[in-house]
Amino acid sequence: MRSRRVLVMTRKDLVPPETLDGLSAVEVERVKTDYDVVFELRHLGHEVEVVGLEDDLAPLNEAIGSFKPHVVFNLLEEFAHSQAKMAYCLGYLELIGQAYTGCNPAGMLFSTNKSLQRRLLRRARVRTPEYAIFRVGRVVKRPKRLEFPLIVKSLTAHGSVGISQASVVHVDESLGERVAFVHERIGTDAIAESYIDGRELYVSVVGNRRLETLPVMEMRFTNMAEGAARIATEKVKRSPSYQKQTGLEIVEAGLGAEVEKRVLSQCRRAYRALRQTGYARMDLRLAGDGRAYLIESNPNPQLSQDDEFALACKASGIAYGRMIERIVSLGVRWSREVREG
Repeated sequence: MRSRRVLVMTRKDLVPPETLDGLSAVEVERVKTDYDVVFELRHLGHEVEVVGLEDDLAPLNEAIGSFKPHVVFNLLEEFAHSQAKMAYCLGYLELIGQAYTGCNPAGMLFSTNKSLQRRLLRRARVRTPEYAIFRVGRVVKRPKRLEFPLIVKSLTAHGSVGISQASVVHVDESLGERVAFVHERIGTDAIAESYIDGRELYVSVVGNRRLETLPVMEMRFTNMAEGAARIATEKVKRSPSYQKQTGLEIVEAGLGAEVEKRVLSQCRRAYRALRQTGYARMDLRLAGDGRAYLIESNPNPQLSQDDEFALACKASGIAYGRMIERIVSLGVRWSREVREG
């Protein structure tokens, strides 16, 4: 493996400490991806610096100018407090000819907006739930084609932001209340989609032109309250104590050969339809009739050693460090392809 200068780009308040000793479980949860990636890059022999950004590109420019990285390892999920603006941050890196890891600007734009993502996926014959968009400031009126139960989310926020058990609604009154919650508390338009009562699956896809799909993983709860929806709420994503309480585990799904073949094919089509590069995690729901619905494609998913992507690597026999190295190489290769047109 070639030793490189790697500049890790993350959010200002997520720049990892030198050690996790003395941090609470909640504090570790916040920075574990950044810590694991930085630690592994150094372990692999790379020279690593970290730059934290908020709403100004000046620190990035300064770090690139002084450190002269071979590649920027992108762990930034939002810029200027907006996930939608990440595409423009990546576009800036392409303009100055700086190699970076993960998804390209076009793929990031297509994936950020759930409505646009759905339209592109349906054109590519990828099955997705029925949905409707509810704009801020407009009357909430459910289309007749959209039948209950529904799940209400932010149209643009990712990472399960704002999703709770109350997000699954069964009557129009609850729909209006939850849409109002998204508008007022999250500050974005809302999307309501058909709730698929079934298994929650994750498929990790790696590559630029040639794609590799990792084993299908499944989110399971061994101690979820009776009657609760088995969904990845914000609390499930962010609270270690709640994860333990509900018996959350991410395991190989063990689908039958025919179902798995269809699911993986669907995910590869989605990745290409959304013009993604680097790596992504596809979130799906598998209904009782064996049909899989793609809920969301997440470019640049979390990379900590106990998140879905790394667990899928482990299930396929790929060491964590080897995958981090591959992500770096894919970023360098994508930059070369962009320069060569």
